[in-house]
Amino acid sequence: MIREFMNRNFRHFNAAVCVQAAEGWVKHLESGNKMFLTMAGAMSTAELGISLAEMIRQDKVHAICCTGANLEEDIFNLVAHSQYKKVPDYRSLKPEEEKALFESGMNRVTDTCIPEEEAMRKIDRHMLKLWQAADQSGQSFFPYEFIYKLIEIQELKDYYEIDIRDSWVMAAWQKQIPIFVPGWEDSTLGNSFVSEVIKGNISRLNVVRSGLDLMVFLVNWYKENTRDFSMGFFQIGGGIAGDFPICVVPLIHQDLKEDCKLWSYFAQISDCTTSYGSYSGALPSEKISWGKLDTDTPSYVIESDASIVAPLIFNYVLGH
Repeated sequence: MIREFMNRNFRHFNAAVCVQAAEGWVKHLESGNKMFLTMAGAMSTAELGISLAEMIRQDKVHAICCTGANLEEDIFNLVAHSQYKKVPDYRSLKPEEEKALFESGMNRVTDTCIPEEEAMRKIDRHMLKLWQAADQSGQSFFPYEFIYKLIEIQELKDYYEIDIRDSWVMAAWQKQIPIFVPGWEDSTLGNSFVSEVIKGNISRLNVVRSGLDLMVFLVNWYKENTRDFSMGFFQIGGGIAGDFPICVVPLIHQDLKEDCKLWSYFAQISDCTTSYGSYSGALPSEKISWGKLDTDTPSYVIESDASIVAPLIFNYVLGH
């Protein structure tokens, strides 16, 4: 069992913190609390969904905040997995070889190339229909709601190339948990949406609800979901996926002048240095000074590779 292996072998340094963070997660849930997970980087292309989807299905994760890239790349992998190209020797690629990848429609993420036509444009064409339908009916939705609609109408069902149980977005849709996506414009589909507005194929930008709308939604969601229990915060990487949602607590306290619970658990898998003014790499103790965590909040920082550490922690929490 993974849990037994980790308890036996992960005794010191970052390895020990992995076990402590995982055990803290288990205790947090056993106390009747819930967990909010944030995801930066290219975790969907790293196929983190294989373990994250099961966490969602088993109610170990109750909401997600991620980049637009992570939202869409889980779906890209779902419909075009066989067309992806692995580049194990990516460190030795010459600029001319990178150019050749581009010209063949392969967009590289470290050692994995996403096929533009089979993945990105295939989804893009279906999304345009949904955006235009919302435009014509005067409706507006968040990015994840459009993805949920795409799943619901089952137009992509014949294209699925992986076990849908390995897709974390499919699991999130099945459980109907929210996926907060701040800065969605910084994504393939976000870029595509803007281009369709400029071309006149969509008449208004607010067909997709904005980041300010998203913060209002998050405030209301957090208040509702922390009435009877507390919310933990598990952060993979840094950036807007983590910075955006963690601010909801000081917003409620300091700007709305309302009482609310602080985040009651915090863990981060980070590859960022803690110096040079970095928010993403800041120690949890710094967050106390911002009114996000309390002095007794269980807090952990694992300085390691999330593609290795996150599946281990997830499987520990699942009891595997």
